Amino acid sequence: MMRISTSVGLVCASLWLASSAQASDDNQNQLNQPNSEFNSKAEVPSQGEAVPAFWENLEMGGRVQLDYNQFDGAYNATNEGRTGSNLFPRRVRAYIESEQGDWDYKLLMDFAEEAEVVMARLRYSGFDGGPTIQLGKLREDISLEALSSSKYLVMIERNSLANTVSPYFRWGASAYQYFPSSGLRYSFGVYKNDAFGGSGEDDYEDLDYAGSGRLTWAPWRDPGRVLHLGLWGSYREMSGDELSPAWARGEVRETPVRLVDYAAGGTPVAVDHLTQQGLELAAQWQGTLLQAEYGRRELNTTDRSSPLDGEDFDGYSLTLSHFLTGESREYSAGQGVFKQPAGVRNAWELATRSSRVNASSATQGTDVTTHTLGVSYYYDPSIKFALNLVRSRVSGPGAFALVGDERDGNSLVLRAQYLF
Repeated sequence: MMRISTSVGLVCASLWLASSAQASDDNQNQLNQPNSEFNSKAEVPSQGEAVPAFWENLEMGGRVQLDYNQFDGAYNATNEGRTGSNLFPRRVRAYIESEQGDWDYKLLMDFAEEAEVVMARLRYSGFDGGPTIQLGKLREDISLEALSSSKYLVMIERNSLANTVSPYFRWGASAYQYFPSSGLRYSFGVYKNDAFGGSGEDDYEDLDYAGSGRLTWAPWRDPGRVLHLGLWGSYREMSGDELSPAWARGEVRETPVRLVDYAAGGTPVAVDHLTQQGLELAAQWQGTLLQAEYGRRELNTTDRSSPLDGEDFDGYSLTLSHFLTGESREYSAGQGVFKQPAGVRNAWELATRSSRVNASSATQGTDVTTHTLGVSYYYDPSIKFALNLVRSRVSGPGAFALVGDERDGNSLVLRAQYLF
């Protein structure tokens, strides 16, 4: 993620002033009247006057997610498995977006820790019958769960498979297109690969690239009756950078130990490139939704004699959720993701999930299976409360090196969420 200094504020202010100046061309004669005062220039246009284009379609919003965790066992193995806890802002995000003809932009910032740019997207949709093009810091089209917005997730945290395979937001360019008549959607993008331990460049300071693509088909896409099928793939240059050891936490944040670790009991390896593929399935019938994913990763190390050269790792996730109050999650066929029910109020949702990521090889790494039970209460579309009970089991040749005798971990997670 990109760290932000105070200079970003100056840049944003400059962009605002430039946009405002351009938008006010139509009012130039009025602004130059001989006896006009500063206050009259700053007034909001009265009824009948032209509204500056910059403000006409401007939208701002955000989210606050406050989490409480209690955990033990493998999650706190560095402290003999004793019970630990934490209270922290999981996300404090704000966005600004606008649409100007065939163009639109969106800037999404997070302030939970240090300020950082999460997304900075410029998008063009003016090709009649053609794809939408976007560039900037974008979410890569990888994994149904990873592409689902955090404010609409069934569980509090994403599954371990999504956190293993998805780089989330990266700088680059992509194109996508949806065909309403058939329910097909495709996407493809090229990005700077500074994920998974990659620096984003080789020894000669040439960019390392990643290419990712996704194809989805929704033959059924009526409200409360959806069938979603998807597949995706990704190729990522690493140029000898060391692959990050810890791939996923085990679906609980802010714990001392990250359970999915391919280097546990061994050593990390330098990677020339890696490839990833995945399959998606989702079926919805009224208030019940089933989501399933499978994914794999193959390493190609710089040292061809390494036992991890050509090694395959894989995982899966299976989630079942149901609204006791009869609502149905909204499906966006144009993006190939699910959202919370439109206009949801005073609703209860129950969910269960099982996931596994096998990050082990013959001599090192862990194999982690996680089970989660969840309940969510939606007061209205903006306010949501959630409770998850999580249990993980760690095995594999590197398990003892990572967690000792603490092979099981338990956690209770609470979240309060407000959207504005």
